[in-house]
Amino acid sequence: MNPSASDWILKFLNLFEKEELIDAFKNDHEFYETLKHTGFIYGVSVSAVPKKTLGNLKLTKEELSKINLFHALLFQFFHTNENGTYEEAIKSILLFYNQLEKGKKGFFQKFSLSQSPSNTLEHILSARLQSANSLLKKNTISLLTHALLYLDVLSYKHWQKDSNSVKKYYRQQETIVLTACFYTLKSKKKKTKYDKLLIELFETSSEYIIDESEGGSATFLDSLNYLDNDVDSLEKKYILDLCCLTVWEDLKLDYSEQQFLQQLLVTLSLSEIELQNSLSDLATFSKKYTEKILLFEYSNPVKQFYKQSAATVKLLIIRNKDRLTRELEESGELVVLLGQSTVRDLSTEEKTKVKEQLLDICKTIPSLTIFLLPGGTVLLPLLVKFIPKLLPSSFQDNRIEAAKKKG
Repeated sequence: MNPSASDWILKFLNLFEKEELIDAFKNDHEFYETLKHTGFIYGVSVSAVPKKTLGNLKLTKEELSKINLFHALLFQFFHTNENGTYEEAIKSILLFYNQLEKGKKGFFQKFSLSQSPSNTLEHILSARLQSANSLLKKNTISLLTHALLYLDVLSYKHWQKDSNSVKKYYRQQETIVLTACFYTLKSKKKKTKYDKLLIELFETSSEYIIDESEGGSATFLDSLNYLDNDVDSLEKKYILDLCCLTVWEDLKLDYSEQQFLQQLLVTLSLSEIELQNSLSDLATFSKKYTEKILLFEYSNPVKQFYKQSAATVKLLIIRNKDRLTRELEESGELVVLLGQSTVRDLSTEEKTKVKEQLLDICKTIPSLTIFLLPGGTVLLPLLVKFIPKLLPSSFQDNRIEAAKKKG
């Protein structure tokens, strides 16, 4: 299964029985815990919820996040509509996103022209991954996270009960979660330069009204008293998990952090055990999969664009390696020019030839049509960078010969 290609949703649904995807979990709480163990709640999915293999491809964290988001939405549908069908679930999720995104010019329409419902949903989920990882968009700094994707799941659950207030609910939950994380971050005794930058960005953002006074955190905590008193409330567990994640960078809690989290427990009517379980789950995940998990990651937008683009190009090349190799081998002049480009500057005419021939090759491989999109030619140097790994013999031979001539 390839979550970056069309029809992956139908493929996913075909791989598993409903009993495996839905009936294997007793309730919301059990599914949430399983979802957390995949890393989805932390914004770094390292696996999908189903234990059975999804195929031979090595999936990226973004692709796994996409699968987990769809699975979580699917679970919420069947939790409410026990006798529903997959087709009804897809249509329901589409209606939810249409309602949630209503008012955003062209968001839903641009994905729904001449496409099946499942294909439309695939494009929307991809778009959600892109929009969910950029906060405080008016700032020149990007704050990147996929941890907020679970807000979609909570909002969909709410939408099934009251569709008219879903946008208000989403904005309210986003504000609560981010503000809780802000005050948790502010409670840290030893703040890194990135902690200070994030605090400054929150304080200067018009999107989130932050009380900078000494009693600001207490006022915020008081505002949470309206939340459902249900101890198993998913909203409460989610807030607690993200607040723990916010202070997790140094792998320990100082007194001020501990004090704020204790106050949060009281406000959310959660027990000390809940906090210990949250910290224990985070410690286990961190030790098993990655040493560093951050809710927010500071990144210069230009560097982040290049980093994401490079990862995308590399993934596309690996998955289309055989076909791309055949196409390149049939273009002798292109290979020679690429080889020579490693030891000398190509002329303007030669650079134009390389660009045109690379684009011709990309036209023959559907997955590489990303290079044909507006602005796609900017990514061509990244494609050139990875090509040597595809042509070890002819390319390296050209390179050696050219190097010898130069010597």
